[in-house]
Amino acid sequence: MTLTGMSIPYGYLIGLAFLTIPALPVPRLGERVGTVVFLLCMAINELPFLAIGLLAASTALAFSEGDLTSPVTIAAAVITTACVASTTWKSVRAQRILQDAMGAITVTRRVSYTRILLHPFPFRPRSVERTANIAYGPAGKRNLMDAYRHRSHPTGAPVLIHFHGGYYAMGRKNTQSRPMLHHLASRGWLCISANYRLRPEAGFEDHLIDAKRVIAWVREHGHEWGADPERIVLTGSSAGAHMSTMAGFTQGRSEYQPGFEEVDTSVSAVVGIGGYYGPYFGRGDDTDPFAQARADAPPIMIVHGDRDSLVHISIARAFAKRLREASCRTVYAELPGAHHGFDVFHSPRFDAVVGAVEAFAAHAWAQDGQIGTERPQASG
Repeated sequence: MTLTGMSIPYGYLIGLAFLTIPALPVPRLGERVGTVVFLLCMAINELPFLAIGLLAASTALAFSEGDLTSPVTIAAAVITTACVASTTWKSVRAQRILQDAMGAITVTRRVSYTRILLHPFPFRPRSVERTANIAYGPAGKRNLMDAYRHRSHPTGAPVLIHFHGGYYAMGRKNTQSRPMLHHLASRGWLCISANYRLRPEAGFEDHLIDAKRVIAWVREHGHEWGADPERIVLTGSSAGAHMSTMAGFTQGRSEYQPGFEEVDTSVSAVVGIGGYYGPYFGRGDDTDPFAQARADAPPIMIVHGDRDSLVHISIARAFAKRLREASCRTVYAELPGAHHGFDVFHSPRFDAVVGAVEAFAAHAWAQDGQIGTERPQASG
């Protein structure tokens, strides 16, 4: 088709539109529309150098075929180039944003752009071994977990426990935050990623009991894996962040530990990645992290993207405000340009988050004072 005698390359323009979407502001969206936006944006947004390559290659092809002649096409190419540049710059800025949010806690890890350019996908490094499908409870495959540790089997290892997201209705243990699991395991941690029972067969109490069972497993068996069970960090993505926060903030609650009430399920710190922090599907305050905020809760770090189309940024902002009102030791990092699911690939953004989590955990173990109160949080 032509416009004033000039060919319009619709395929090229559609490709430009896909590359532009991640840079656009995200309003509050319904679940279905939000999911579509999330899926469209995840790879482009978290693999920005791939987006640059796709833009360059498609533009070179369009130019070679004489398609960059109409004002519409040229304008679209310029706008998309600006959007891709903005998306990339916001990803690269994450390290500074996180350091500002951490205040006096120094993040020593530097992002490896060689790794991100050449190996952005989360393949397990040779130095790390994975032991799959360890049973921690009686619920079959939904009570299985994977353990990651350095092949040298260090002792006194701190422990990271991760719970996947998926609306409490889907997901599995080997799909999310793998760059973090691999990196920390290579640094001498014991990292655990666990399945748990899902809706609709399971409910809130079942999820939380499963989380407590994983902690109890570490308390009972961690020494066999070289772990220090006194240094446990809970983390999760999306719904897993809700689960981790509730598990960390309800220590000593026997109703969530049937049959193992005497086990200490306290943790050193909690990290929420792109998390939901409201009540559980219409339930009351007993399922709401807002209602559990208190000064004696473990230190918590919240990391959220300001372009999240599934869990709007306003929820994370409100929760961070509530935590600080309750004098909780809190770090809140708001990542410009980040959508939901930014923990899947090695990217400038998530590799910076991993370094910040490591520094946050070390500070939580070393200090009894306030965390993240030295400077205001940085939101962009």
